[in-house]
Amino acid sequence: MSESPLVCPVGSGQMPKKLYAVAAEFGNPAELYHAAEQVRDKGYKWWDTYTPFYIHGLDKAMGLGKSWVGKFTLAGGLLGLTVGFLLETISSVYVYPMDTQGKPYFSLPGFVPIMDLLTILTSAIVSITGMTMLCMLPRLHHPLWDWDAFTRATHDKFFIVIEANDPRFSEKTTVDLLREIGGTNLTFIGDEE
Repeated sequence: MSESPLVCPVGSGQMPKKLYAVAAEFGNPAELYHAAEQVRDKGYKWWDTYTPFYIHGLDKAMGLGKSWVGKFTLAGGLLGLTVGFLLETISSVYVYPMDTQGKPYFSLPGFVPIMDLLTILTSAIVSITGMTMLCMLPRLHHPLWDWDAFTRATHDKFFIVIEANDPRFSEKTTVDLLREIGGTNLTFIGDEE
């Protein structure tokens, strides 16, 4: 299987027309962890690591903050609770009041099951939608998929990819940094025009 013209090993003298990123391979989780700390310390913002399994603490080594998904879940839950409460209150108390067995029109204990279900359902829908948007999905093609070595990211290889749109990105300094921190198989990844 031959590499795409959008993938050029560093030092080959070739370069993609439109550069997407520079990628480097690391031998084990410890190397990747320490490399991620060094990339973070250099001030890069648009970069990521790819591993075949979870590496405890890697998110902190990358300098990542807390995810927004929890905030989406809370907002969705509050929205569902509010909509459920208003839906039942307006319809049962104001629009179509019925005297059922002498119970009051506003009967909160009777409203709880519906409010609970709408809270759970709405928070789940908003969480999934928010996570999908944060991950920029659906994405039908990604430039990294053209790199043959990247197929090993789900098996036994560890990668750092620094994107070209990073404010601190410079071909020479970024490649030198990745070499300095132990990266091998350094590759320029191009993007389709």
